[in-house]
Amino acid sequence: MEGRKPTSLLALQIVCLLCATTLCLPTAKVLDYDVDGGRDLDIFDINEEAGLDLVEGDIVLDERQSRNSIIGDEYRWPKTIPYYMEDDLEINAKGVILKAFEQYRLKTCIEFKPWSGEANYISIFKGGGCFSSVGNRRVGKQRLSIGRNCDRIATIEHEFLHALGFWHEQSRADRDDYVRIMWDRISEGKEHNFNTYNDTTSSSLGVPYDYGSMMHYSKNAFRNGTEPTIVTKITAFSDVIGQRMEFSDSDLLKLHRLYNCTQGSTFLDSCDFERENICGMIQGQGDKADWDRVSKAAGGPDTDYSNMGKCAGSGYFMHFSTGTANNGDTALLESRLLYPKRGYQCLQFFYYNSAGPGDTLKIFVREYNKANPNGALRFIKTIDASPQELWQLHHVSLDVTTKFRVVFQGTKVGPGPSTGGLSLDDINLSETTCPEFIWRVKNFSNVMENTPTNTAIYSPPFTSKEGYTFQMGLYPSGKEGYPGELSAYAHLVAREGDTGQKWPCPWKQMTMMLMDQHPHIQKRMSNQRSVTTDPNMKATGSDVFFWDDPRKVGVEVTDTDGSRYFRGPGAGTPVYLTHLRAKSRDFIKGGDAIFLLTMEDVSHLTVTQPLPSTTVPPVTSSSPSNVTTAPSDLCLNVQCLNDGVCVMDEGKAVCRCAVGDDWWYYGESCQYKGNAMDKTTLALASSLSVLGVMLVVTVVSVICVKKKYKKHSGDNSVVMANMHITEKL
Repeated sequence: MEGRKPTSLLALQIVCLLCATTLCLPTAKVLDYDVDGGRDLDIFDINEEAGLDLVEGDIVLDERQSRNSIIGDEYRWPKTIPYYMEDDLEINAKGVILKAFEQYRLKTCIEFKPWSGEANYISIFKGGGCFSSVGNRRVGKQRLSIGRNCDRIATIEHEFLHALGFWHEQSRADRDDYVRIMWDRISEGKEHNFNTYNDTTSSSLGVPYDYGSMMHYSKNAFRNGTEPTIVTKITAFSDVIGQRMEFSDSDLLKLHRLYNCTQGSTFLDSCDFERENICGMIQGQGDKADWDRVSKAAGGPDTDYSNMGKCAGSGYFMHFSTGTANNGDTALLESRLLYPKRGYQCLQFFYYNSAGPGDTLKIFVREYNKANPNGALRFIKTIDASPQELWQLHHVSLDVTTKFRVVFQGTKVGPGPSTGGLSLDDINLSETTCPEFIWRVKNFSNVMENTPTNTAIYSPPFTSKEGYTFQMGLYPSGKEGYPGELSAYAHLVAREGDTGQKWPCPWKQMTMMLMDQHPHIQKRMSNQRSVTTDPNMKATGSDVFFWDDPRKVGVEVTDTDGSRYFRGPGAGTPVYLTHLRAKSRDFIKGGDAIFLLTMEDVSHLTVTQPLPSTTVPPVTSSSPSNVTTAPSDLCLNVQCLNDGVCVMDEGKAVCRCAVGDDWWYYGESCQYKGNAMDKTTLALASSLSVLGVMLVVTVVSVICVKKKYKKHSGDNSVVMANMHITEKL
């Protein structure tokens, strides 16, 4: 009997723990919203469900285009591509499109700018799916669709790669050397999507076949059952093909070769200190100590962050030993000279602090101008990171407009003993905005394996600069029904006494990025999803606004530190990323995963993009390249109504009218509006009119025939009477 008491007590404790963590939580007032509708649809699935029958699933061919049309400079865009975002695009899609453009700028020389009257431009609209033409078709307005469920950054990058001139990877001439197409498993009528074309049609630009390309079909593309349609000849790549996270290295290499890129437009510098030249960095003048390139340091760390001890003979970082320095000693590590274009930058680096509690790391910039030809130091920020046995990620926003260097200043403060120091690794600098918040999940592999299904862990609540608080909810083992997946949701948060926010929350885009921790920022293939707070969105089957004050539509929760707040319903996806992909690349490093979270105001995207006042004509492939006429003058005399746009067509200024899914404008000036209902009514009226005319014609014909018959009968009577009289005579 005495032996049972501890067992009973343990059972009671477990029951209490379950009650505290699950059973006794308050019931959510509003259910979570799944932006994917509960399914992980690829581009081709979306288009097939929309009833689209496109070439290779998402390619539009015009009447002049054949598959051999992409070879040739005339089908390339300029490196700066004009775009126009149509009003029918979802606001979340608009925000993600801008993020995709930023990735193009960071990793390639391709730039995007709002359309300002250029002859050829890309018009992005919400069609029935995700699709594009291949290359610059030189037709003026070239349409690219980002429809429902297409608002993923990789999907958008994929469609723009088509527009830039790329077909799918598995359409290459050498495809059959690397994969086997299982023709008997392909849905009937879809076999043409697996055609190849030879190297006189489209060049692979000397780049080897890429299983990891974002332009490759997945193994299940267009299947008619449960077996894959594409089998990789190297088995390890079976689940690699079809990735929709980011550009692969080969995607970027081909794009660079096609457009003669030398570097990314917004990329400035990256250094992992693997080479002895430390990326051109220098020891600052006037300091009393140095930063040393080492593979390990007394007091820690024992390994660098780039390689984490995986590669023998490699793995270096920069270290300032405060243990051997004197009180007040400083060490300056300065980047090579950098030349900004944008006027804002993001400095990202990993920092290991094993120094004394008073020792500091400060960030400066050394700016060069006419007044300071030798450079002047400007303080930016002190890095606030207490000593830990951990490489910590940091972001620092800069605002430099002249030639400059980034300066890392380590300082020994106080006489206390220290066996360690300050260490730096994996430094990246780009002209982009910094992520706002970092959520590090330690021992992530173990968390994925041991967290029960349908159980969430939550990031700390983060407050944006607009005063709204949000957090990420992550299901490490997926939501119920989604085994082997990471499920991710964004939630609004409110505390008692919060003031100043407008409810329902208007047009804030929350982005949840699982960071690929590759040392070089241009080689990362991070996974991200964004959701936007639409103030007009209602909860499913309810009149309650989904993004209303969490104190009204959410539940009260108690944080680990004892603080209480209200968490609103989440919007996100149960298919954020598979465990298989999460364990690939550098998503998990040193056992940990890092999520970068942001909340941005996107209300400006609700406003119509301005139309240019004039346009110039498209230059077709058959047109001379040295056209110097100024047809925009002709458009000055043409007024297009209802958002119509004046373009040149065979030397004439004509209006191109706005068109929707079930409505359109027409007329020389787009002055008339039609819609599907009007068309149906007109067709019905026309049919009734024709029927009426036929009825009248039939009635008239009957009357005429009847009269003619009567007359004929009368004539016959007269003739017969005359014959009778004649006989009598």
